[in-house]
Amino acid sequence: MSDQNGLTSRREALMKMMLGIGAGMAAVGAGHVAWAGGMSGAPADLLAAGAATLKELSKRLEKVPRRRDFKTAPMVLTDPSQWDEKALNEVLHYAGAPKQVWDNTDLEGPWLNLMRNAMNVQIWSFKHPNFLAVSATHGTAHLALYDDYIWSKYLSKFTKGKWNSNVWLKEPPAAEANPAEFENPEGVFSPHDNSITVLQRRGVVFLACHNEIWELTLSLHQKGVNPDGLTHAQMAAEFTNHLIPGAVLTPGIVGTLPELMLAGYQYAK
Repeated sequence: MSDQNGLTSRREALMKMMLGIGAGMAAVGAGHVAWAGGMSGAPADLLAAGAATLKELSKRLEKVPRRRDFKTAPMVLTDPSQWDEKALNEVLHYAGAPKQVWDNTDLEGPWLNLMRNAMNVQIWSFKHPNFLAVSATHGTAHLALYDDYIWSKYLSKFTKGKWNSNVWLKEPPAAEANPAEFENPEGVFSPHDNSITVLQRRGVVFLACHNEIWELTLSLHQKGVNPDGLTHAQMAAEFTNHLIPGAVLTPGIVGTLPELMLAGYQYAK
């Protein structure tokens, strides 16, 4: 009797497991590329199922330290210790494909929306879960790569109070939507969720530009927006030390773009 009960229990467990697998396969079949997480709770990342290479890159980038203790910064960087060399090398040697670099210069332009659209098409239309989008950020778009300390101290006054904090970093309510519902027109993958933080959770890498830091701080210095009386080199260091989490500092975006293209990145603007 005990053997029969044990056999029944094993059959029931096997049946439940097969039903679970079938439900999972049906979900993948409906969207072809599913979300990697479960159905409940907000995930730490928003990577698609099958994005193993992209996930590995994200993990490695999280572990690579960024130097943010500069006292001064020169106009031209000449040593890898002056930028995020190891993190940049991870991006340059990314083994997944396709990979696209966006030349982003306009803070008020559609840059975040365009990268989101590109990811949606690559992941769900062309079935490339390991697609990597990289933001080569400079021009006014670079203002979105500073934390609220810099915004409060300098940039609110610089933008004449138009923005008092880094609104591009804030996660909107759409970020809490169920990521399994990728067709939701107000969901996490929709135009209602064009946030740097959300895009980072999807694997986007935001490259920062030392040359932009130098030129912006020169402008602030000349305009007298300098509450601590810092030298230009000291102010450039302060801005560098307050880049947003996850940003990868380069010695200069325009000069780094050829390196990315040589590494197989497709250029987009």
